[in-house]
Amino acid sequence: MTQENRSYTKLEAWMESRTLVSLVYDLVEKFPEEEKWGLISQIRRSVVSVPSNIAEGTGRQHSKETVQFLYIARGSLYEIETQLFLAFDQKYVGKKDLDNVLEKITSCKRLIQGYINYLKKKN
Repeated sequence: MTQENRSYTKLEAWMESRTLVSLVYDLVEKFPEEEKWGLISQIRRSVVSVPSNIAEGTGRQHSKETVQFLYIARGSLYEIETQLFLAFDQKYVGKKDLDNVLEKITSCKRLIQGYINYLKKKN
């Protein structure tokens, strides 16, 4: 793997989103067993898509393509946010845990938006 292909691993947005994945995986472990194939599965797919889309976008040839994948990653953050609010409504997650994860999601949104802005200015 060349240095260029590994560049996404040095992106703060990618590193922060990996932290979010771990945080969310730990959180959903507390959900009821009957949600294993429902909300848990959906939340996990959504959260994993964030660093995955950042990585995939970075591997594209043109920054316009990279930006599109970053928008997808950012959209997944809104999806996770909504799913966690639903979990809170069902009392699967407490307010403190919800706020903790929402703070990390906000951080990821800012970092991804910053990278989008950087790439757009660069072109």
